[in-house]
Amino acid sequence: MLKGSNIREFENRLVANARAYLTKTSAHVSLRAGRLYINCDECDAPVAEFALSHLVGITGWAKAEVCEKNIGAISDAVCNAALHAQEKGATTFKIEARRQDKNFPLTSYDICCKAADKTVKSGVLTVDVHKPDVKITVEVREQCFVYSDAEKGSRGLPVGSSGKGLLLLSGGIDSPVAGYRMLSRGMKVDCAYFHSYPYTSEEAQKKVETLAATLARYGLTVHLNIVPFTDVQMRIKEKSPVAWTTLMLRVCMMKTANMIAERVHADCIITGESLGQVASQTIANLNVTEHFAAFPLFRPLIGLDKEEIVETARKIGTYETSILPYEDCCVLFSPKHPVLHGTIEEAEKIYNELEIDALIQTTFESREVKQFTAV
Repeated sequence: MLKGSNIREFENRLVANARAYLTKTSAHVSLRAGRLYINCDECDAPVAEFALSHLVGITGWAKAEVCEKNIGAISDAVCNAALHAQEKGATTFKIEARRQDKNFPLTSYDICCKAADKTVKSGVLTVDVHKPDVKITVEVREQCFVYSDAEKGSRGLPVGSSGKGLLLLSGGIDSPVAGYRMLSRGMKVDCAYFHSYPYTSEEAQKKVETLAATLARYGLTVHLNIVPFTDVQMRIKEKSPVAWTTLMLRVCMMKTANMIAERVHADCIITGESLGQVASQTIANLNVTEHFAAFPLFRPLIGLDKEEIVETARKIGTYETSILPYEDCCVLFSPKHPVLHGTIEEAEKIYNELEIDALIQTTFESREVKQFTAV
């Protein structure tokens, strides 16, 4: 929960994002006292559940039964929730009550005791307050809400509340996770992908498009800039010292990203780099890459190890796509012994000798833009 006076701006953004997921339904979205409510017909429930599973800015969600604010109606709703839990194999339960409406005559403890009576007497489930199979929650607010099986949300800040970034999206595991981490901090994300056909296949491009579409589930709308980079890569291969080819490729990507970021009105450039993970990600080489960035360069994975990154990739649904065996352009031209401690001075000298600015401008102008949306 934000404590500042601008919390209303974040809440309005969250409601707007929720409504964007539900534009094709008749669902009604509202926000009251720190709770987001989606009222919808049962036929629209799968869409609402998809929206809440991907909506950045909520800590969790549940499908709730609304009942009258009296203990009889609450007991009936608790028993219904218990029956559903029994169907899934539960044998024990516990009630947790939250009484926001202090005019309600029963305390939270009294609600827990009295609301369990019908379920226990009917033999549906037995009470276990220490290790229950299911926890049934009762919230007494302007209405009474009863639910179980609460799901975890994406947390973070609503997408669109923290500016816009351009993500350098490859087909690997790291960059989609970097994009997701910035989405979860409220940043709108567009992507740039560097494609070197025929050295990288059409399948490799489709793979990246799938990753962009997966990120769009969380970011609502993602534009993917597909940059034809074969000529740039061949120029580097012809004129760059062999040990510098990977680092020069990163430099040329950054120069192109500067142009795209300016065109799409991005506030920063995002990469999936992690310190020391590969040769181009030593601290010296990261410093070289950053020197050629005209925008703030965000590296949200910089201190994470591969296991932590993979865990997030599995959670957001990008891992299985990322491990498909289609190589990106960085891998195909990697030297056997890359430079590990490049300097800015030598990088500038080699870059100038490439005489590549006009070629980069051409690749920028030749890019293809595809749009992916959550709905």
